[in-house]
Amino acid sequence: MRRSIILYLLTLLTILSCKKEKTNATTSISVLEIYSDSLFKSSLDSTTIAGGTILVHQKGETLLKKSYGLASLELEVPMPENAIFEIGSVTKQFTAVAILKLVEAGKLAFEDDFTKYLDYDTKGRKVTIDQLLNHTSGIASYTEIEEFGSLVPQDLPRDTLLRILETKDFLFEPGEALIYNNSAYFILGLIIEKVTEKTYEEYLKEIIFNPLGMNNTYYCSTSKVLKNKAYGYDYTPEGLNQKQYLNHAWPYAAGSLCSTTEDLLIWMKAIHAGKLLSTEQYQELITPKNLNNGTPIRYAMGLAHLNNYGNEEISHGGGIPGFLTQTNYFPEQDLYIISITNTAGPHGGNFFVDNLMWKLLEKKDHESLTLDFDPKEIEGSYVGQTRGRMQSIDVKAITDAITVESNNNGNIDTLNTYIGNHTWMDGNTTISIKDGLLETDQVYGHYLLKKKE
Repeated sequence: MRRSIILYLLTLLTILSCKKEKTNATTSISVLEIYSDSLFKSSLDSTTIAGGTILVHQKGETLLKKSYGLASLELEVPMPENAIFEIGSVTKQFTAVAILKLVEAGKLAFEDDFTKYLDYDTKGRKVTIDQLLNHTSGIASYTEIEEFGSLVPQDLPRDTLLRILETKDFLFEPGEALIYNNSAYFILGLIIEKVTEKTYEEYLKEIIFNPLGMNNTYYCSTSKVLKNKAYGYDYTPEGLNQKQYLNHAWPYAAGSLCSTTEDLLIWMKAIHAGKLLSTEQYQELITPKNLNNGTPIRYAMGLAHLNNYGNEEISHGGGIPGFLTQTNYFPEQDLYIISITNTAGPHGGNFFVDNLMWKLLEKKDHESLTLDFDPKEIEGSYVGQTRGRMQSIDVKAITDAITVESNNNGNIDTLNTYIGNHTWMDGNTTISIKDGLLETDQVYGHYLLKKKE
């Protein structure tokens, strides 16, 4: 009898324990969903977005998968569960993997001068495929040139763009800096087509979409009628407008894919779990290189790889008229967060991902050290090329810190978090000032500004 009672009590404790674990898990998921609902509701109520989706997946379990708002404002159509969006520059990681597969097959090498495959006047410079992949080529980016606005609606041969780019000065010597560069990925797409003798889309279908069962991922079209495709909108303070027209001949291998959050999860899990790439190839994909002067960067091949407040993050965003995408992977936590909005504006996919991830991750602030030099030594004005413009930064010393002001715009930032070696952290941006050179690493850009004499 006593034994029976003991067994009964043990069984009861086990049941209660299981119920407690289940309740805690449900509560955790519920809190995440409630927070997501509040973020999207406030964005919808303020007409900051038309709609969007969020997907959170960790250790084989989907913690949150939800659609919000409208796929069409005009027709008041709710966002479908597996809505298809234009994903912009998230396309770049697909292009990078396509190049890696060609390297594996021995059809090209990272060290190759890209002019081995395409006719392009580099004015005597060697630009490698590796430098195209990590935005260190120095070639002018076509989305920042004056002529791009007139190209947007036109249907012209792709060589047209190359001939225009050839007339532009290099922004810097290859390998000296990192300026985010859509031209580089446009060129990589042309190299893929030249080497494979297939269209960019055909090659991706063959090596990625079909093998992985990504049935809702394809090269975007401005004319095809496609089921579950969300309409895109652009934000203005006066309200949302239909997105600017863009002929998809131009984003191309830099930004012309369409997909869903579900397909993007399939894709991310495949590359990070070794389903598409060998260990060696995967390390090439995610490992940033150094600049010519030995300075490490934080952009690898179509993917940023950084320490985000104590958390290893491999990620990329995408922006194109009408749509904003963010795809984040945290290896240590085996956590994927993907969000897409059908509105280009202040609350894109990155807004929702950035907010939700800190509900699941510990945010560790950078430790600040005492200055080990006199900051007056580095006071002055620094000038250099950044994305789309020449930038001037004024540096001034104050007690135990420095202030920086960009382009004399009146917005003065105080840098308090000193991490040693003449370097400060400002969020996830590093600013290093030494020997007449200001280096600022914003992950998607590593800029070098020289001190005015």
